[in-house]
Amino acid sequence: MEIGSYLPIILVVLALVVILNAIKAVPQGMEYTVEQFGRYTKTLKPGLSFIIPFFEKVGYKMNMRERVIDIPSQDVITKDNAMVTADAVVFIQVVDARMAAYEVNNLDNAIKNLCLTNVRTVVGSMDLDETLSKRDEINARLLAVIDQATDPWGTKVTRIEIKDLSPPADITQAMNKQMKAEREKRADILMAEGHKQSQILKAEGEKEAAIREAEGRKDAAFLDAEGREREAEAEARATAMVSAAIAKGDVNAVNYFIAQDYVKAFGELAKSSNQKTVIVPAELSGLAATVGGISGLLDAGAKKNLKK
Repeated sequence: MEIGSYLPIILVVLALVVILNAIKAVPQGMEYTVEQFGRYTKTLKPGLSFIIPFFEKVGYKMNMRERVIDIPSQDVITKDNAMVTADAVVFIQVVDARMAAYEVNNLDNAIKNLCLTNVRTVVGSMDLDETLSKRDEINARLLAVIDQATDPWGTKVTRIEIKDLSPPADITQAMNKQMKAEREKRADILMAEGHKQSQILKAEGEKEAAIREAEGRKDAAFLDAEGREREAEAEARATAMVSAAIAKGDVNAVNYFIAQDYVKAFGELAKSSNQKTVIVPAELSGLAATVGGISGLLDAGAKKNLKK
């Protein structure tokens, strides 16, 4: 068979190869750079695009989606000469495919090394306590520095996070002891404050009780004085009435006073702690007789005064 018979087939195959090389389907989230004899000419966006076969070719296929780069752990010396182990993750997104492809060689490796050096710089400028307690500040400082450094590479650093900051075992043990001592100190302070408040409340309670007791004694004394005053007034009125009766010659008034004093004296005699024996009159008439005798004496005295 002659070669001429295969020529149509060869032409069809060449046409298919040219068409396939000319058509480029770019996936969503990707961008392709196009080079013409090694020089950048344009960027293909997601979708169907065409290039000139044999004159143009795809240079770099750039991922435009946000992605994460793991930063290896490293030992960092803090400002107060403490050793800590730090590792991080950085989130980046390419915003300019041309710059990311041609302004830096191996973008991921460049960002990784940039993060390693800046972690050492930022953590090394802080004390150990600041490093462990101000992780958000470290993240913010790293983000500002690295984002600015990657701007010429057409890359945006969206976030950077310190995953772990681990001091050595001996420092961890010392920190645990310090934390325990601090908590015990705070517990002692709280107990002392509680005891102080208890003593204050107790003193205030005793003060209030003393004030109320004094007020009670004052009121009681006032009532006692008022009672004695009323008793004295009553006794004075009774004495005045008896005196008026005596002045009128009423002997019963005298007998009333004598009997009252007699009964009172007898009662005091019975209540005496030194009195062992008490003689009680056999008949109550003895008391009446005594009163009668005294009354007779008073009558005799009265008559004698009349004769004079």
